[in-house]
Amino acid sequence: MDIGTTFDALLPRQIAAKAEDAGVAKAKLDALETLLLAILAGAFIALGAVFSTTVGAGAAGVLPFGLARLVSGVAFCLGLILVVIAGAELFTGNNLLLMAFASRKISLVTVLRNWGIVYVGNFAGAAATAVGMMLAGHHEMGKGVVGKAALDIAAGKCALAWDQAFVRGAYCNALVCLAVWLCMSCRTTGDKVLAIVFPVTAFVAAGFEHSIANMYFVPVGLLIKGWAGAGFWESAGTAASAYEGITLSRFVWNNLIPVTLGNVVGGGIMVGSVYWVVYCRSRPR
Repeated sequence: MDIGTTFDALLPRQIAAKAEDAGVAKAKLDALETLLLAILAGAFIALGAVFSTTVGAGAAGVLPFGLARLVSGVAFCLGLILVVIAGAELFTGNNLLLMAFASRKISLVTVLRNWGIVYVGNFAGAAATAVGMMLAGHHEMGKGVVGKAALDIAAGKCALAWDQAFVRGAYCNALVCLAVWLCMSCRTTGDKVLAIVFPVTAFVAAGFEHSIANMYFVPVGLLIKGWAGAGFWESAGTAASAYEGITLSRFVWNNLIPVTLGNVVGGGIMVGSVYWVVYCRSRPR
């Protein structure tokens, strides 16, 4: 679509066309490029989670609950800012590929191939960052306050009921994909940063669930639970036995699977498919 040389933000119908074209471009990336960019995205989202955990640990008990969540949400925005502006492949954002599929510009097999490679790469990047933070002793910061905050986050995610995790995943990715959608209207880096901040802060503050972020949040909790030294537990004023609910099986079955499915519904159906019906369905192809 020819959008001319104007510096005005794109209108919704133009954003829809751009989203379709972006989906086609992503689908055409070869497997190695896709995987490497996905690993970066997983690491970027994990770095946002590291930032969010750190500032959230400091805000807890000092600020009122809502303000503490707000601070954590703003910090978490770092992850999507890096993905969008530096360039990377994020599973949740790539749920918008359903728009290009609906317009028959790419096949379902191509969509699933992209999602599969990106999901694996995202997990690798996020989990590697969790290992890096453990090796760096990040959990020991603030006399164990940061590590305890990470454990509490992981425990809360593993304790969710399946339906809760699914619905929170749907609303999370509706907001994430809306942030990506808004970024497609933008002309400058500053515009994109501002477009990301409010939707992403909202999903974190509201306690919604992001599958890729959880690939950092729960593994780092598992690592702290299993490998933190006695000095950490003493300074944090707790014990590994207090976090028996953080297990690999609970992570996968109680969180990762329902959240991932919810993310697909929220991003692909609630945002991508609705906008496709409104702006693309009747357009000549």
